[in-house]
Amino acid sequence: MILDAGAKFLDRDLLSGGSPWRLLRLPGGSRAVAERWVGGGEVQAGEERFARTLVQQGLLHPFYRSESNVDDVDVIVPVHNDVDALAALLESLIGLHVTVVDDASSGSEMANCAQRFGAEVVRLEENHGPGSARNAGARATSRPLLWFIDVDVSFDNALDVLARLRPYFDDPLEGAVAPRIRGAHGPSLRDHFEERFSPLDVGDRAALVIPNSAVHYVPSACLLIRRSSFGDGFDESLRYGEDVDLVWRLHDQGWLVRYVAEVAVSHRARDSWRGWWSQRIRYGQSSSELAKRHGTRLAPFRADTWTLFTWLSAMVGKPMVGLRIMGAARKQLRERLLTTTDHAGKVADELVGRGMVRAGPLMARAAVRTFGILILLSALHPKLRRRSLTLFVVGTAYRWRSTRVRVSDIPLGLVDDVAYGAGVMSGALRSRSLGALKPHITKSTLGLRNVLGLKPSANNL
Repeated sequence: MILDAGAKFLDRDLLSGGSPWRLLRLPGGSRAVAERWVGGGEVQAGEERFARTLVQQGLLHPFYRSESNVDDVDVIVPVHNDVDALAALLESLIGLHVTVVDDASSGSEMANCAQRFGAEVVRLEENHGPGSARNAGARATSRPLLWFIDVDVSFDNALDVLARLRPYFDDPLEGAVAPRIRGAHGPSLRDHFEERFSPLDVGDRAALVIPNSAVHYVPSACLLIRRSSFGDGFDESLRYGEDVDLVWRLHDQGWLVRYVAEVAVSHRARDSWRGWWSQRIRYGQSSSELAKRHGTRLAPFRADTWTLFTWLSAMVGKPMVGLRIMGAARKQLRERLLTTTDHAGKVADELVGRGMVRAGPLMARAAVRTFGILILLSALHPKLRRRSLTLFVVGTAYRWRSTRVRVSDIPLGLVDDVAYGAGVMSGALRSRSLGALKPHITKSTLGLRNVLGLKPSANNL
């Protein structure tokens, strides 16, 4: 077992971190056990229940040493009119049990290519999208694990990738596992951009995949899944976002979905600027249909009223109000911790700082991603210009916080945001649903009204 890199011990028996973030109190000698797992210690007798708790909280990542077995894995490759990419992929998958789903391609090239590499072929007469094709492949196979691989994915060594993902299924609760998907190296500006900022790349830290956490989904471009967890499979009415929907349904059913950032595959960029733009638009458009199924999980950003008022006060030129809110939050949290924590003030500073200070850039980034066009339009108003531009610059710059930026990245990043935001708004209009445009604001559990000098309410906590 390996304790998550973002986990942090606070005071004598508090552990913060996880996915989504949380604060846990460790009873008895639990801290010593957790500290042993920092360096990858093994779970000993009597520690199984504690380990399971931390695993399901995203604080502990399992490490398995069992051998891989290709005979219990069916590889399913959906394809539509891309024989060159199919040939390159199938060559890298030699030694695996592969089923190619020809999603109503023209001619017989796909079938001939698949047969040349010894793959099984399922031919669909009508094209209903990748979700439908993957489901057809699953129905045509029978092995206990399904490995969905898109035709534009490439491997340095597919067998090695499988050998590193397969052992996670030794955990009976593991429903699906996904590697990191990096943009493929190439000569064009699109290739250079996606090599570092692919829309399918969800980061460089391994994590349990949980809605509303840092890693809230994994793409189906390369997804290993337990057949018994697959159920009815992908929602065939979704052309885009079907992978998000499936992963969240797995989570809701009690399965674990794991992202293994240490294992990486490549995914090529779209072949044209029009295709690149359309891809971003459609990703944005999918959010409205997903919001109908999954509610506030598709909110552009989430915040509690304390945090929202803190940053809004700064935006409107009243930073002292924000400081008062932060001070009140720290004070009330400190009072709650006094009887159970040795250094209540220090812990309160850490938690308030994490919850409020770090939330500002995240909210700015989310606002620009979804509402970038509206923010720029609001900058045309003289009274809103400075604040709108500040919000836009902060939200845009946050994207590059941990990456060295090339000059060409900046305009492409802006276009990427504009296309996605336009997709979200057009999808909302098309579906007549505002679910993907409404921020999710939770109520504060402390007395915000008193901090702001408002009249107390009988319903206010």
